[in-house]
Amino acid sequence: MGLKQKALLYNFLGFAAVFLLFRFALPYVLAIKPLYVSLVSAALAMILAPKFAVAHIEGTKKVMMKWIFLKGFKEL
Repeated sequence: MGLKQKALLYNFLGFAAVFLLFRFALPYVLAIKPLYVSLVSAALAMILAPKFAVAHIEGTKKVMMKWIFLKGFKEL
């Protein structure tokens, strides 16, 4: 598996985990229709999920992560 595929898989898994967390937790907090719960969960997951990308650093390709809760970039 190439680095681009790993970054794509990590992006999907990060989004799915955050989305499912909000999807099942929000109905306990908010009394809104299920469609709106899904839309709010998707919007929050897009903002809060970590982002992964392949970067060329010193001639080598590395998978990097950026997250709003961490300062800067983190190498995986």
